[in-house]
Amino acid sequence: MEKLLADVEYNYKKIEERITEAAVKSGRKREDIIFLSATKTVSADVINYAISLGLKYIGENKVQELLQKYEHYDLKNASLQFIGHLQTNKVKQIVDKVDLIQSVDSVKLAKEISKQSAAKNIVSNVLVEVNIGREENKSGVMPEMTEDLLYKISQMSNISVKGLMTIPPICENKQKICKFFNKMHNIFIDISGKKIDNISMEILSMGMSSDYYEAILEGATMVRIGSSLFGARNYAI
Repeated sequence: MEKLLADVEYNYKKIEERITEAAVKSGRKREDIIFLSATKTVSADVINYAISLGLKYIGENKVQELLQKYEHYDLKNASLQFIGHLQTNKVKQIVDKVDLIQSVDSVKLAKEISKQSAAKNIVSNVLVEVNIGREENKSGVMPEMTEDLLYKISQMSNISVKGLMTIPPICENKQKICKFFNKMHNIFIDISGKKIDNISMEILSMGMSSDYYEAILEGATMVRIGSSLFGARNYAI
């Protein structure tokens, strides 16, 4: 465990340096970029150690895992978000436990989030997931349908869209992935300019361990980094 924590500390500092460098290179400041760590299969003790280093945002992919670890997170010092694909029958279990749901891609899911949030007298913050690579095996709304989905969600009373997220296709080189990031940023900017009621384009969540630097250069305001911080996912919850 001691070696693992030392690695996490080293990795955290390196990632912070890289985020700062990319932010400056893109004409922004470090504080303009949210560093969220994907914590799938990572124990609460290790997550809390990263939080003690300064990590302020954590994201879980699976509802069951989030619920198992929920009482053990240091949520006084960090924001918990849901970043995986969310099934409608699991919405009720997490709406009052997370600060942001990053993966809304249908009217059906949005309606369920609004319904369950109303039952708990809260408004849930969400991102709309865009399938920027148009991949059949991935979730997310198609780029040309994004605006229509946003207008429909904007009519729902207990859900508030805070931006967009995407996971682009695996690319053989950085140049190709940058094209997807750039396309996504253009959609983000276009929708921002339309000033849709109940829709605020505060967050563009894109970029993971292998490509967060490029994502920031192309306009990401949030990056989701897992293995670059915690290493291989081979330790128990």
